[in-house]
Amino acid sequence: MFPIIPLTTLLLKEPLHMERWVGVICGKLNLFRWQDMTEKSTKMILCIEDEQEMIDLIHLILSRRGFEIRGANSGKKGLEIIRKDHPDLVLLDLMMPEMDGWEVYQQMKADDATKNIPVIVVTARAQSIEKVLGLHIAKVDDYIVKPFSPQELMTSVDKVLGLIQNA
Repeated sequence: MFPIIPLTTLLLKEPLHMERWVGVICGKLNLFRWQDMTEKSTKMILCIEDEQEMIDLIHLILSRRGFEIRGANSGKKGLEIIRKDHPDLVLLDLMMPEMDGWEVYQQMKADDATKNIPVIVVTARAQSIEKVLGLHIAKVDDYIVKPFSPQELMTSVDKVLGLIQNA
């Protein structure tokens, strides 16, 4: 357990300089806690998306939050990375050439080594309601609709990774 200090107390003191510790403000409680940065706290997120611009955008948004972002521009390449690196989360585009996201998802869930990796499906606004209903039936962890705001993406990621409660 890390020490928790009221933020007002911390602001009255001189800045603390500790190389391996980083202060984190804890939400609505207005408290400050120290987080040991030598512990592995970085979550690796794999973005499987055929549009490089979308991978770059997701990288920009989520890397600022401390996530390690990897990109795969095809379903086949994405499955290779999933099987090799076991990411903490997969962001999966459904509409891709060759192997679509639906096939990637089915192969992930059929493999005992990867079936528990959470998946957020990224859907295009133009997709049919049947496909979105299919996502519920397939029990994907969450889905977001393109175009999405940075806050929508971060909220979905935090919810699926268990970083926020009751989202």
